[in-house]
Amino acid sequence: MRIAVTGSIATDHLMTFPGRFGDQLIAEQLDRVSLSFLVDDLQIRRGGCAANIAFGMGCLGLTPVLVGAVGADFADYRSWLERHGVDCASVHVSELHHTARFLCTTDEDHNQIASFYTGAMAEAREIELGPIAERLGGLDLVLISPNDPAAMLRHTDEARQRGIPFAADPSQQLARMPGEEIRQLVEGAAYLFSNDYELGLIEQKTGWSGEEILDRVGVRVTTLGPKGARIDRKGEPSLHISPAPELGKADPTGVGDAFRAGFLAGLSWGLPLERCAQIGNLTATHVLERVGCQEYELGQRVFLERFAGAYGSAAADEVGAHARCHYA
Repeated sequence: MRIAVTGSIATDHLMTFPGRFGDQLIAEQLDRVSLSFLVDDLQIRRGGCAANIAFGMGCLGLTPVLVGAVGADFADYRSWLERHGVDCASVHVSELHHTARFLCTTDEDHNQIASFYTGAMAEAREIELGPIAERLGGLDLVLISPNDPAAMLRHTDEARQRGIPFAADPSQQLARMPGEEIRQLVEGAAYLFSNDYELGLIEQKTGWSGEEILDRVGVRVTTLGPKGARIDRKGEPSLHISPAPELGKADPTGVGDAFRAGFLAGLSWGLPLERCAQIGNLTATHVLERVGCQEYELGQRVFLERFAGAYGSAAADEVGAHARCHYA
């Protein structure tokens, strides 16, 4: 499949707070919070939702097309992504702004408080999908991941107009976007990705029930953290996919992006939805075990061994017929 991954491309500044955010909040004063957290650690890593997803797909042996806006400081990052199989020819380079920045602090319970500086990402709204499709001889799927809101709406509308199937992944932008815009992003999506909290927010802001959402999308994929994932389709029973066991927990940032990378890889290989989610779960586990969204490695032998341990040897054989995890 020719998959275009649209969304943010950013540098992550990841910090660790040796306590619990909840212990610092005073219930009677939540309307005037003024807090400063002294952190123990700072890691500067490559990130951005679209870049993270494309990186994971590249590590699994695909050639995803990254679509987003960056600054002139993107050269080293571009080289890194291209070495990991990502097509960066459709990335827009701003003449005015730096690449976006994500600043995130994580407490000891893995709760997170984050801020995002848009920077060059605001220019993503200028990108047309048409020339990208023409360059590739067509597109089979466009993922609309968190990005400049105007860009998300434009890419969604263009995908509809051109008859290109699209996957809606509004996640972090749900807090900012009003219900009308969220409805515009979701309506007609072949796939809708969210975690369980975000799904509740989609329902609240759109005014649609869970069943009404299923009337409007082909497949709803909901990640459940340590409980795995759930797949829902209209008129069919929910499918629960158990998580892949982790070797340890380092940082949850980017776990959802890695799940999407694995899921989309499975779709590209024509595998059943259950298998797609299993690949997503194991790819996500690799991110959880590292600090940084693109610091993990997928070795073919180890990946398939862990897959067999989580989901059985027959499932691993099915995935092994397609996966080319060549960054050991």
